[in-house]
Amino acid sequence: MPSYIDIAVNLLGNALEPDIATIVKAAAEQGVSPLIVIGSDLTESAAAIKLCEQYPNKLYCTAGVHPHHASEWQTASKQVQTELCQAPQVVAVGECGLDYNRDFSPRPAQRQALIAQLELAIAQQKPVLMHERDAHEDFIAILREYRPQLTGALLHCFTGTHSQMEAYIDLDLHLGITGWVCDERRGQELAALVPFIPQNRILIETDSPYLLPRSMRPKPKSSKNKPEYLPYIAEYIANLRGENAAEFAKYCYENSLAFFNLSRDNG
Repeated sequence: MPSYIDIAVNLLGNALEPDIATIVKAAAEQGVSPLIVIGSDLTESAAAIKLCEQYPNKLYCTAGVHPHHASEWQTASKQVQTELCQAPQVVAVGECGLDYNRDFSPRPAQRQALIAQLELAIAQQKPVLMHERDAHEDFIAILREYRPQLTGALLHCFTGTHSQMEAYIDLDLHLGITGWVCDERRGQELAALVPFIPQNRILIETDSPYLLPRSMRPKPKSSKNKPEYLPYIAEYIANLRGENAAEFAKYCYENSLAFFNLSRDNG
């Protein structure tokens, strides 16, 4: 059975949290292990570290401040995040970035928090996991300045245009692809793009509990997306790329190990 790493799972603060033990077990039974748990603010990041301690080698996490929470960024935040990022369970800085679609935080605050976290990732020599929505121009302008010093940079849940994809690839970013690509209504543009993502730049994710693949049959009874569905997403993407599903899964797994600096023994 192929091995997979789900590079973005939201296990805390949502409908998945009461069932974490079941979710981790069900994912592993489908070859999906470890899971990368997203920290979207500093409190959640600290909770994610504690959660990972309960599931050694099965859960790792990020530590960061999502643009939705950027208005919470304070002078002391960088020191707190620096300390969190020193935990061995933390494999990336983030989720950080810009979101001009929702504007839950003022845009200047979003930019400030992103820059601070990119600087932190450089200082910590850790890769960064990022979010961008309707903010491409500002996002890539900031990235261009900091990318040369970053050890690795991942734009998760990529749903952009062909020109945006090329710009990110030119900056040597990894792109995370979700079950959005399985949506016959909204995912058609992404489905047309995934064949053009280089083999060494593509990663796969569920972004659970969001973005349940609409094309799954039989349709899951629950609308909650789960890491155990990652093999379905992987096969769907492999078909779009005209590649063997097992070979696609293999290099996505290798890409994930390399990006997060994990060994096979960690899985």
